[in-house]
Amino acid sequence: MRYIIIGAGAVGGAVGGRLAGAGCEVVLVARGAHRAALAGHGLRLKVPDGESTYRLPVVQEPVELGELRPDDVLLLTVKTQDSEAALAAWGPAPVAGGGTAAERLPVVCAQNGVESQRLALRRFRRVYGVCVWLPATFVEPGVVAAEGAPLTGILHLGRFPHGTDKTARLIAADLEKSRFEAPVVPDVTRWQYSKLLGNLANAIEAVSGPLGSEESFAFYGRLRAEGVAVLDAAGVAYTSAEEEKEVRGDKIQLVEIGGVARGGGSSWQSLNRGTGTIEADYLNGEIALLGRLHGVPTPLNDLLQRLANGFARERRAAGSLPLDELVRLADEAVAFVQES
Repeated sequence: MRYIIIGAGAVGGAVGGRLAGAGCEVVLVARGAHRAALAGHGLRLKVPDGESTYRLPVVQEPVELGELRPDDVLLLTVKTQDSEAALAAWGPAPVAGGGTAAERLPVVCAQNGVESQRLALRRFRRVYGVCVWLPATFVEPGVVAAEGAPLTGILHLGRFPHGTDKTARLIAADLEKSRFEAPVVPDVTRWQYSKLLGNLANAIEAVSGPLGSEESFAFYGRLRAEGVAVLDAAGVAYTSAEEEKEVRGDKIQLVEIGGVARGGGSSWQSLNRGTGTIEADYLNGEIALLGRLHGVPTPLNDLLQRLANGFARERRAAGSLPLDELVRLADEAVAFVQES
């Protein structure tokens, strides 16, 4: 199979580079300065045991590839806010032998949150979801760091909305030989919703910096508890912390690369690069949506969603809101809801 990595940033670059290193055929999709760097100098993938450069085909639009191949796998790794545009561009792409990508090819959504696979299913017949546990950083054009060891990541994979099949197992086999663990599961959304609860902290990182203090973890605990209450009210299944810990074990440990500590996760990186957008609508916003649908107030996630979007829109510096100010705003938001 040939893997077309739609969004060769942190996750896409790490997966694409590892697949290429294991001998798989890979095409990278990127734009702007990142595309120019990839095309001119190759993908520089930094990992704990060294650095490799992969000179791979790089495109921005499907027309640059001509007809797609029947054995192509579309691996969607853009941020969720960019999914609709990517799906709209790649869905109608013609496939050799007839038909379109949306009709014939698998699209694999390897992203935070749960919304992209729902968007994909509106267009594509064969949709797969991935629960992504993969620490990676993209802050410089052409360069991606994957800081996990001994595994680069753990990628639970399954059909969406449920089930498994031969394609999922073939993709998993390629991932397994590329320094990933890739369990094929019939209930991938159960893993994704649990990951979503962890990703609620992404907005805290974005506006007030990476979690580290006792106060920051306590605040995240409040945010997560609100998310748990919403998922329980909505009847959404999610894996327990104990089940996650059993699967992860010590398989992924963060390692400083080149003596540089990891700055922050995906939302922090979006602000750091000044992209003007952030994924909060599909993380904290997913909790807010379910809360409104099921009558559960979500003042903390509402606040973090609003703040993160404001930071992105105004291109404010990541982590520039003091934590005590964030907590004060949160307490005010909760009090307002209680008094309403």
